Amino acid sequence: LAGGAFEVAIVIGGIVLGGYVDRTKAYKKVTLSCLVLSVIFTIPLGLTEHALGKEPVLLVLSLIGLGFVTGPIQPINAELAVDISYPGDETAVESVQQIGGNLFSALIIPLAARAGKLDIQILPKNPLLASDIRGDV
Repeated sequence: LAGGAFEVAIVIGGIVLGGYVDRTKAYKKVTLSCLVLSVIFTIPLGLTEHALGKEPVLLVLSLIGLGFVTGPIQPINAELAVDISYPGDETAVESVQQIGGNLFSALIIPLAARAGKLDIQILPKNPLLASDIRGDV
């Protein structure tokens, strides 16, 4: 159910934010806002050891918010790439962007594998804020 809500949020975010960008051409402002909000919405997903992280409603709302702001990032920037490369071929521009994204994804996998072996302690002396970030969970 949460995964379905995440997918619906991606579609709604694409419609709402994409429509806003089509009207205003505020590509950079919207993209930066989406990136900042995605970091904020990711934080509750990692707080499973605290009272805040044990609230399923908060976690689902955070997941929905994350889908709303991260889903439209790639399409908005694909549209930006097409707009700035006009009168270049739209298909070629989007193909280069897609290949670049796939290449980055392939290159980041070894980094993610290494991060999966890390165990980072954050504020271990403060019982209220102490957190353990592990990649294997």
